[in-house]
Amino acid sequence: MFITKHKTWFIGFSTLLVLVSLIVIGVRGLDYGIEFTGGSVLEVSYEERPEVADLRDALAEAGFEDALVQPFGDNGYVIKTKPLSEDERKTLVAATSIGEATSNTERFNSIGPSVGRELRTKSLYALIAVSIGIVLFVAYAFRKVSKPVSSWTYGIVAVLALIHDIIIPVGILTLMGTEIDTLYVVGLLSILGLSVNDTIVVFDRIRENLADDGGATNREAFTSTVGNAIHDTMTRSIFTSLTLVVVLLALYFAGPVATRTLSLVLLLGTIVGTYSSIFLASPLLTVLVKKKVTK
Repeated sequence: MFITKHKTWFIGFSTLLVLVSLIVIGVRGLDYGIEFTGGSVLEVSYEERPEVADLRDALAEAGFEDALVQPFGDNGYVIKTKPLSEDERKTLVAATSIGEATSNTERFNSIGPSVGRELRTKSLYALIAVSIGIVLFVAYAFRKVSKPVSSWTYGIVAVLALIHDIIIPVGILTLMGTEIDTLYVVGLLSILGLSVNDTIVVFDRIRENLADDGGATNREAFTSTVGNAIHDTMTRSIFTSLTLVVVLLALYFAGPVATRTLSLVLLLGTIVGTYSSIFLASPLLTVLVKKKVTK
């Protein structure tokens, strides 16, 4: 099959994308939200929302020059700033009322730096724990497949594909200046589940084909089996992903502002994950097991 025949191209392309993404992340850095760095969030609404420039000027006059102001919904703003005392909070709320445009406080949250660091650490642990769990699950699910590759090889390849599926979307989002908040992390964790599902579908077809053929006795036979498995599952994977992409696009453009980051993370993850399940994971399997298959 074309994919397994030219696997070096696809693996090389994926490697290039990962390297570029890592460079972008290293140069620009990750933009953590206040959930991870500590700070305060004030959400206000108006009957008639003032211009964002006017609100920024009013906040600067009140001593909040570094406050980040973002439109929210049709008539509100979200204001993010450093951790505030009670007196500072009252001053900030008062500054949001400009002339006849009186603000209504919808919510106010304040997170200390230590709590932010703890959330960031726990999020990292969650990603690592999920990856380890996936290796163990795949290894267990394929425990009866010992020839020509061990079950652990399937698990390791699945995690390599997952690393690819996480780094590239994060690189794109970093380039776009997307802030990392809790929904961002939820999106990354969801990507892990969506991506490994597509990958396991192909791996399972490889297992079935090996059982039907009585196992691969040489490198060419195993590569052919992998190619047939990709061919059998490609249409299903693409159409399933396209359905999800349509839903996520609708959510991104027509859904509430609060879910925009989540839908964008899932959208990028779905596209990259579909690519890796077809063009990376299974071809990579044939590369890593070359020495295990009798010539």
